[in-house]
Amino acid sequence: MRALILDDSRAMRTILRGILTEVGFEVLEAASVRDAIAVLGQGPDFDLALVDWNLPDVEGIEFVRQVRAQRKYDLVKLMMVTTETEAGQVANAIRAGANEYIMKPFSKQAVAEKLALLGFKISQSEHA
Repeated sequence: MRALILDDSRAMRTILRGILTEVGFEVLEAASVRDAIAVLGQGPDFDLALVDWNLPDVEGIEFVRQVRAQRKYDLVKLMMVTTETEAGQVANAIRAGANEYIMKPFSKQAVAEKLALLGFKISQSEHA
């Protein structure tokens, strides 16, 4: 399994990398939408992208829109990972093509539960 973390915070990328690596993902990182699009384009295929909403160049929801506009990324699961808690923002992310949404701060258990909802097979011992 291969994942991309898009977040401008190095600390947040490190936390998410630790969680994803522990449950079996190979992880690549990007700090901006432009960099994330470039990383996706390098292939091979990604299974998952964790996307921060608030980024310095372009909002993460724009990354979601750009990815969903390209059929070659149809199978990539997109999860917003953000401090945006307003119900309208959640709805906007889902309409844009996000598959899931998790709010900061989060626990390792919460991330594992979202991954399971997205269909990733994560064993109980790995995220207990």
